[in-house]
Amino acid sequence: MQAQQVQQFFVRYKIIALLLAVAAIWIFFHIGTDGDFITPRNVANLLRQMSITGMLACGMVFIIISGEIDLSVGSLSGLLGGVVAILTVNMHWGTPAAIAAALVVGLGIGLFNGFWVTKLRVPSFIVGLGGMLAFRGILLGITHSATIAPVPDDLIYLGQGLVPIGLSRVLGGVIFLLLLAITVMRRRRRNKLELKQMPVWMDVVKLVVIGAVIIGSLRMLNDAGGVPVPVMILLGLLGIFSYISTQTVFGRHIYAVGGNMEATRLSGVNVARVKLAVFAMMGVMCAFAGVINTARLAAGSPSAGTSGELDAIAACFIGGTSMRGGSGTVHGALIGALVMASLDNGMSMMDVDTFWQMIVKGSILVLAVWVDVLSGSNRG
Repeated sequence: MQAQQVQQFFVRYKIIALLLAVAAIWIFFHIGTDGDFITPRNVANLLRQMSITGMLACGMVFIIISGEIDLSVGSLSGLLGGVVAILTVNMHWGTPAAIAAALVVGLGIGLFNGFWVTKLRVPSFIVGLGGMLAFRGILLGITHSATIAPVPDDLIYLGQGLVPIGLSRVLGGVIFLLLLAITVMRRRRRNKLELKQMPVWMDVVKLVVIGAVIIGSLRMLNDAGGVPVPVMILLGLLGIFSYISTQTVFGRHIYAVGGNMEATRLSGVNVARVKLAVFAMMGVMCAFAGVINTARLAAGSPSAGTSGELDAIAACFIGGTSMRGGSGTVHGALIGALVMASLDNGMSMMDVDTFWQMIVKGSILVLAVWVDVLSGSNRG
């Protein structure tokens, strides 16, 4: 009976289980690397690595919540990163203009994918599979299968730069205040609607833990010279997408569409428009990931983004997003991305063979989906 109660607790509070899993992974690798894993320099590098997967996961989580899937995001992020490299290196565009162009192209391709799914009724799995092949082919064609380098210094800063220590402290405070405001707004709205909600003490504990994590992370990263710029961008995107998912009508529609599409349609929601918007957001997030990847590599690579879609999807499932749709969180997906990046980083530091790395990551993905199945059976 106690084992069943523990299982039900972790199924209900998946984020706690995830955080404990991250802690266990970090402790294991810290011991396995003789204390080299949990150091300011390596943690900064780890977070910089996970930022690209995290950006893809920010968009993918909404795709999966709405009941769809997109297998093209890795190739699309590579393509858009290549576009930025070509515009800045070969065509001598300024960095802001090149990034803006990549964002517009990403938005357009996202809408194109969404059009095939919503209007032409082609399954999203097939649209994504076709895009994965086509976008990779376009990238190889426009780069002539060659690396495009060197990109401008101001672009490299976005992938390799550090936020000044004073500014990072201010931004950390702003992030905490925003989380506090979102929590208060959520409680007020649920009180107004007379909906059941968690006790106040639980929200207080959550905020205290989040505040402690922010302070501890800032201290560690500042010891390494500052917070990496990609991490700060990812935190900004986390705030935006968390607000969309929890505080807007559009966010509630996404969950409703994934939970019961027919009932949502009968209630008057334009399901096709919601899904089209979700694919458009995914395209924009591919642009962000592509730009940061190019900036981090200081070059546009024809192999950029390879397997990015698998890492993003795995991050979402590990982070508690339901494969059945209708359930999931942005912060859960980012913790899932942190799990994936921690495994990559730690096993590489321990010189684990590549085939073992793939086996471990695949096994964890299957385990995460099994937990989702248990969650579904408990609800049933």
